[in-house]
Amino acid sequence: MISRLLVANRGEIARRIFTTCRALGIETVAVHSDADAEAPFVAEADHAVRLPGNTPAETYLRIDLVLAAARRAGADAVHPGYGFLAENAEFATAVTDAGLAWVGPPAKAIAAMGDKLAAKTLLAEAGVPMLPSWTDADQVNGFPVLVKAAAGGGGRGMRVVRTADGLADAIASARREAASAFGDGTVFIERYVERGRHVEVQILGDQFGTVVALGARDCSIQRRHQKIVEEAPGVLAPEVRQRLHAAAVAAGRAVDYLGAGTVEFLLASDGEIYFLEMNTRLQVEHPVTELTTGLDLVRLQLLVAEGNPLPIDTTPPATGHAIEVRLCAEEPAHGYRPATGTLHRFAVPGVSAEFGPLTGAGLRLDSGVTDGSVVGVHYDSMLAKVMAWAPTRGEAARALAGALARAELHGVATNRDQLVRILRSPEFAAVDLDTGFLDRHPEVLAPLVSAGELPVVAVAAALASAADRRAAAPVLAGLPSGWRNVPAFAQVTRYASADGDEIEVRYRLDRRGALVEWTVDGGPPAGDAAADAAPALALVEAHPDRVVLEVAGVRRTYRVHRAGAEVFVDGPDGAVSLTELPRFPLPGAELAAGSLLAPLPGTVTRVQVELGQRVAAGDLLLTLEAMKLEHPVLAPTDGVVAELPVSTGGQVETGAVLAVVNPDEETQS
Repeated sequence: MISRLLVANRGEIARRIFTTCRALGIETVAVHSDADAEAPFVAEADHAVRLPGNTPAETYLRIDLVLAAARRAGADAVHPGYGFLAENAEFATAVTDAGLAWVGPPAKAIAAMGDKLAAKTLLAEAGVPMLPSWTDADQVNGFPVLVKAAAGGGGRGMRVVRTADGLADAIASARREAASAFGDGTVFIERYVERGRHVEVQILGDQFGTVVALGARDCSIQRRHQKIVEEAPGVLAPEVRQRLHAAAVAAGRAVDYLGAGTVEFLLASDGEIYFLEMNTRLQVEHPVTELTTGLDLVRLQLLVAEGNPLPIDTTPPATGHAIEVRLCAEEPAHGYRPATGTLHRFAVPGVSAEFGPLTGAGLRLDSGVTDGSVVGVHYDSMLAKVMAWAPTRGEAARALAGALARAELHGVATNRDQLVRILRSPEFAAVDLDTGFLDRHPEVLAPLVSAGELPVVAVAAALASAADRRAAAPVLAGLPSGWRNVPAFAQVTRYASADGDEIEVRYRLDRRGALVEWTVDGGPPAGDAAADAAPALALVEAHPDRVVLEVAGVRRTYRVHRAGAEVFVDGPDGAVSLTELPRFPLPGAELAAGSLLAPLPGTVTRVQVELGQRVAAGDLLLTLEAMKLEHPVLAPTDGVVAELPVSTGGQVETGAVLAVVNPDEETQS
C-alpha cells in the first residue's frame, strides 16, 4: 500500500490530491519552484522539496529533479496531477524504474495516446469514429480546418484556419507554441466542424480488465480552445450518450487502460460523434463527475495504483447537475490578456466544501490561491475552480452565477464577470452551446457594472476613503469629512479605472454629514443619456469598509477594501477596481505617441517587422509569450515603425516599450 505520495504538480490539483490523501492516511510530499515557495499547496504538504528556479523547464518539467525529490523525501509513489509531466511516458517509466508506484496509466498507454496522429490510427482500428486529418498542408482539400499539436493539449498549438492563404502562418505559429508548451513542435491538420459541441467521457480502468464509463460532460464553452465552463451530465439524447460511452470504453480497452482518463469527442449538429483526443490523466473538470456520481476519482486512482480492482463495473447513475467554471487571472475584453499581481483578497461566499464532496445542494471550491497569493507569469492563469451542484441544471447555474457575482476578488483582474454573464445568458439556459459560443456572443465581455452605474460606485469609493481618513485623524475624528466653517467647496477625489480612464468625484457634505451635492466626470462613455442620467443619491452611512447609499429611492450597500492606492468596491451590481490618484502628482516622463507597451512580463518570441517599415492597422509586429501562451502585438494604426527596442528572445517587464508606430498623419507632417 502507498504510505507517502509525492505530487509532481502545483496549485489547486496538488491541494486536491492532498485532501484525499489525508482522508486515507497517506503522507504527502510537495515539490515547488522558488516562485511557489509560499504557495498554499506547499504549506499543506507533510513534506516539501525545493526545485531551484521558476520556469516549468527549470522545475516541474525536470524528471531528474522530481525523482531526486522523491528519494530525498522517502516517497513510495508519485501522482503527476495534470499538465507538466502528467502525460509524459518517459516520466512514467522513470518512476516505475525507480521502484516507485505510478498513480496513472502505463507508459505504453500514455505513449500511444500522447502522439495524436498515432492515437487516431490505433483507435480508428478499434472502431472509434474519426475526423479526416492531414500531416501535409498540400493535401488539405477543404476549409475550414484546425491545426493541432500532435503532443499535448489544453488548446495550445491550436489554430482555426478558414482559407488556404492563412494556413502556412497558422502552422508556423502553432509549431512555436507547441514546442514551447510541450517540447515538441509537431502539428497536424484536421477538418474543423462548425458549431460542434465538445463532449467527453470520464473512464476508469483496472488491471483486471474492467473499463467503465462514468458519464459524459459538456465542455463546449471555450476561449482559445481552452475550456472555461464544464458541466455534468451533458445534456444529450440518450442514444448519443450510449454511443459516446461505447466509443470511450472501446478506446480504453484498445490501450489496456488503467486509472482515470478522459476520451474527448466532437458532437456535430447532425448527431455524429468524432474522436478528438484521449487525455491519459485526471482532467481539470473531474469534480463535476464527482459531484454527480458521489465518487472520489483520486481515491479510485490510488486504489488502482495499489493493484486493487475497481469497486464498480458499470456506469453509475448521475444525480442532479453540476457546473464548474475556471476562474482565471485574465482580461477577456482585452484578448484574454493574462493578469499578474498580488491577490489581496480571495473570498467566494456560500462555499460548502473545498476539494471534496457536498452533502447536498451547494458550492465546492478547488483553489490554488488564498489572500496574499502572488500571481506571476510562469504558470497557467487559472486561479481556482468554482462548482455548484443542485437537483436541476437551472438551479445550479443560478447558484453559481450568484456566488461568483458576490465573490471578493481583489488585486488581480479575472474573467469573473464573463463567467457570470455566460451562466445567466438565455442561450446557456437553452443549452444552445457549441465551441463557437463566445465568438457569437461578444456581449458576455461586458463588465457587470455598466458605464452608467460607475459614477455611483466611484462616489461610494470616495466616501469610504473620506471615512477612512476621518477614522485615522489624530484630532477631531468625530467631525464629518470635509467639515469647514464655510462649506462652499466640494471635496475632490480622483481615480484611474482598470482601463486607464481618469474619474473625478466631487461631493459636498453638510455639517450633519449628509450628502448635499455630487458630480462625477470622466470614465468610459455611458449609454443612452436618459437612461444614464445621474440618479438621486442620499448617504445613509459611510465607514472605511462599507458605504450605504440610497440610489433613486433604493438602498444599496457597497463593500470597500483598500490596498495602498488600490480601491475595490463590491456592490449589488458587481465589482469595480479603482486606483486613487495623488492630489499633487509628481511630473513624469511622457511616452512617445504610438508606443506599444508590454501588458505583463514575458519573452519576445518573434519580431515580424523592421525599423522604418510601413505597417497597416492590425499587422502583426511581434509576439510575446507569457503564462504559457503566445500573445500577438498588432499595429494600432497605419504608419511607420519608428522605434523597435526589442529583439527575439529578449525578456521584457510590464510597461516596457515594445515598439513605437508613428501614425501616417504624423509621418506626413
